[in-house]
Amino acid sequence: MDTVRVVRADRGAVLVVPADVPQRPTDQRHPGADQALDTMDSAAPVRVPLDHDGLVADQDGVRLPPTVGDVLVLDASAPGDQPHVHHLVPRRTALVRDTAGATSREQVLAANVDVVLVVEHLDPDPSLGRVERLLTLAWRSGAQPVVVLTKSDLVPDAASMAAEVASVAPGAPVHAVSVVDGSGLEGLRALLRPGTTLVMVGPSGAGKSSLVNALAGHPVMETGERRADGRGRHTTTHRELVPLGDGVLLIDTPGVRGIGLVADAEALDETFADVVALAARCRFADCAHLSEPGCAVLAAVEDGELPERRLESWRRLAREAAHQARRADARLAAQERARVRQWSRDVHRSLRERDRVEGRGTGRR
Repeated sequence: MDTVRVVRADRGAVLVVPADVPQRPTDQRHPGADQALDTMDSAAPVRVPLDHDGLVADQDGVRLPPTVGDVLVLDASAPGDQPHVHHLVPRRTALVRDTAGATSREQVLAANVDVVLVVEHLDPDPSLGRVERLLTLAWRSGAQPVVVLTKSDLVPDAASMAAEVASVAPGAPVHAVSVVDGSGLEGLRALLRPGTTLVMVGPSGAGKSSLVNALAGHPVMETGERRADGRGRHTTTHRELVPLGDGVLLIDTPGVRGIGLVADAEALDETFADVVALAARCRFADCAHLSEPGCAVLAAVEDGELPERRLESWRRLAREAAHQARRADARLAAQERARVRQWSRDVHRSLRERDRVEGRGTGRR
């Protein structure tokens, strides 16, 4: 059995490298992962075909679509020239989005990451709502969120803009950086410890690929030229695990236009820790912060302590997360009903086959 890391997941196959899982405390380590740090810097990716459904089984037999950053166990002794995926190792962390649309499916964007870099541009002005949304996904993943504000060289007062973003990112470090003059990059480089996997999420044209190259110290990602107005062009079209050197890995993702929220109460509480702190001072424990007497949240909005935009963003994301959770519950319930129906059909088929073999129902005794 060989342990590998997924570099890229395509339809019908994955590209993998002999990726020994980075050492971690015993309670966080993957089963059977007492190996050295990632060897990806010198390893050429190998293509491993998947089964016809494009899924792999976890240790409980549940079949899941593999994603970038996954750790797989290969059975090299399987028949044929190609190794076969034996199972998917349980994910330590997972950055998950709602696929949106008619289904309630969730999509894992990246697995087994330690740091989620929420990348937002300073020119044009940053979207506070988008930062809040991506931070909620980051907190939900189990990894450490870090906000990176790019293109600080294009604005006159990057520090005040960063302070405004920091006001909606409690608990997450905020870095204003420029790949042009190198300002702010040292704070990010401090995150690049051997064995660390990072993932970048953010809008198209935010300069994520340029930032990857700046952190690596040499070109590892294709970048687009700046337009005449100084704004970047989007270049990343797929998710891929990229070695930055010294055992550091980074996943760049295509730019997001709209991203469906997959969150829980804890993730929302982390993103809106200021609202949660105010809510603790409400007169009633079940206060909905709408019109109740003694509501500390509404009082803070009236006094200017809490921006009304911030409260509306919390309400919107809470409604969206609740809606997605209901859709997911309905999907799981439908899957369970389908499983029971299939089990019933299998039982009846088995009984009919037994009766046929024993000659029942044919008039013979």
